[in-house]
Amino acid sequence: MRDPTNDPQASLESMLRIRRFEEALEELFSRGALHGTMHLSIGQEAVAEGVCAALEKGDFITSTHRGHGHTLAHGADATAMMAELLQKDTGYCRGRGGSMHIADVANGNLGANGIVAGSMTIAVGAALTQQMQGSGKVVVCFFGDGAANEGAFHESLNLAKVWELPVVYVCENNQYGMSMSQDRSTAGGSVAARAGAYGMPGITADGNDVEEVFEASRAAVERARSGGGPTLLEAITYRYRGHSKSDRNLYRTQDEIEDWRTNRDPIQRFIGKCLEAGRLSAEQVEAAENSAKQTIRTAVSEAFAAPDADPADLEGAAYA
Repeated sequence: MRDPTNDPQASLESMLRIRRFEEALEELFSRGALHGTMHLSIGQEAVAEGVCAALEKGDFITSTHRGHGHTLAHGADATAMMAELLQKDTGYCRGRGGSMHIADVANGNLGANGIVAGSMTIAVGAALTQQMQGSGKVVVCFFGDGAANEGAFHESLNLAKVWELPVVYVCENNQYGMSMSQDRSTAGGSVAARAGAYGMPGITADGNDVEEVFEASRAAVERARSGGGPTLLEAITYRYRGHSKSDRNLYRTQDEIEDWRTNRDPIQRFIGKCLEAGRLSAEQVEAAENSAKQTIRTAVSEAFAAPDADPADLEGAAYA
């Protein structure tokens, strides 16, 4: 566990690492060095960091198609991640998974998922395993506001509560499921309000305030670990980029995007709060920025130098 209040520099560096990683991906994509598509979480860094900071070593996460931040915040190596996206044999999935399917099982990341709400049922199974084994470990399931309208959402919450499983559901509500506004697609006022139907706590947090996300997550994780069952946490946040690289953002205005970027950016808010309270110095902020940049520069250069995934070994990666 890393408390952003007690160790703000570590949390700041984690959020900066996520953002610089995704900015590097944007540049690589524009240069034609990265193929396929990708879903960026620029603007949502406080959710990944706040939640994963509340976890202990050995706890598990399941992720989404927009999962770079979750993976990095949960301790993944940036070089192995970059290698995976560049289709290198040294990547986490030997270049086979790519952006939407990174898994770091050894570190507790059970995988990103290209199916909307696809990881929710996986989280139930993983949490049931921990309960049956008496491991004391917790599973966090990240999902988006669009996934809250899938059947797997309701099935998962229902079964998690019936069995009182050690799972925390984290909805990253970034306002849009692809191009559909959450206000137009989700009944009941909020995602968190749905928790009451399943007899579990439903909590709403400011997803652009890393300390608020951390405190809400810590309480939910402690509840799950002590046998108190599941919690649904809705973190209100915003993505600055489109749904994917082909998204032209025609469903929202540039004024809306700029308002979130200028007035509610999670990294700048945290820096401002810490500087004002004297918890960070300008030199520490600069050091965190430099460290994050250097980590990503190293990741890019080492990943490019790594051997390509070998198509001749495709079956070896697909079959046990």
